[in-house]
Amino acid sequence: MIRIEDDRGWRLQAHHTAWTTRFFFGEPASSRDHCQKGLRLYDPVMHRSHAALYGGHDPGVCAGNTLGFVQWLLGYPDMAVASSTNASALAERLAHPFSWSTAHIWAAVLHQFRREPEASLRRVLAAEALVTEHRLAAVFNLRVLRGGALLAHVTEAVACLRDGLAEQMTAGQNQLMRQYGFALLAEALSHAGDFDGALSAVAEGLAVAEKSGERWWEAELHRLKGLLVLSSGASAESEACFVQAIRIAQQQQAKSLELRSATSLAGLWRDQAKREQAHNLLAPIYGWFTEGLDTADLKNAKALLDELT
Repeated sequence: MIRIEDDRGWRLQAHHTAWTTRFFFGEPASSRDHCQKGLRLYDPVMHRSHAALYGGHDPGVCAGNTLGFVQWLLGYPDMAVASSTNASALAERLAHPFSWSTAHIWAAVLHQFRREPEASLRRVLAAEALVTEHRLAAVFNLRVLRGGALLAHVTEAVACLRDGLAEQMTAGQNQLMRQYGFALLAEALSHAGDFDGALSAVAEGLAVAEKSGERWWEAELHRLKGLLVLSSGASAESEACFVQAIRIAQQQQAKSLELRSATSLAGLWRDQAKREQAHNLLAPIYGWFTEGLDTADLKNAKALLDELT
């Protein structure tokens, strides 16, 4: 006879598998649904053993971490922070070091999404301390993560990102999120004025996405490529990249990435004296958002709209 708690645990783990897979494949809405269903099933006492049995981490913490990611992608930056904060609080209560370090790592990435480098670095430092204290493997390379938090310090960021991406290729390193790491490297190299190197990093990130099927950051890679080719005056190619980025973001329902790409394309059209076209592109996607209006991406979009009005 199957016990009710066993059946509930198996259903939880089925959702656990699905929310992770759907997120990485670029299906944030589906991932969100599985996270929410998993959290409704999850009980921290009943499922305490799951951290040892399935993947080495607590499923409730994982659901909250992933929910934060997909909420940001879907256009809910403040809900994302709330989910991430809840996941961190749960990890601290459970006192499970790997789950706790993972919560810090994913929170650091979320703050990078929101363009909050100081908050991201605080989480990186917390993760580094836990990993060192408990001699843990990190779920995501911490050198890459540190580089992403230090983009304003170009030389250090580039060194961290190059080292971290190289470390990821060594035996035993988690290969997930390499496309995100290459996107960060492209940003850092562009800040350093190395546009050829930045384009190579974008190409590597897109190749990773094609090979692995990990497509959740693909729209941003195309947007970055558009910015980089624009620096050499290739405005037609740049526009095509931005349009591709918007198309991918729309297919994935990734409103936050759609906003970034629409802002970039609207900026290009503004510079080409296509002000009405630029406004008509950007206004609807900006107007869709109901929260996170104080985050950098939304403030940048609003400033451009004000300029176009």
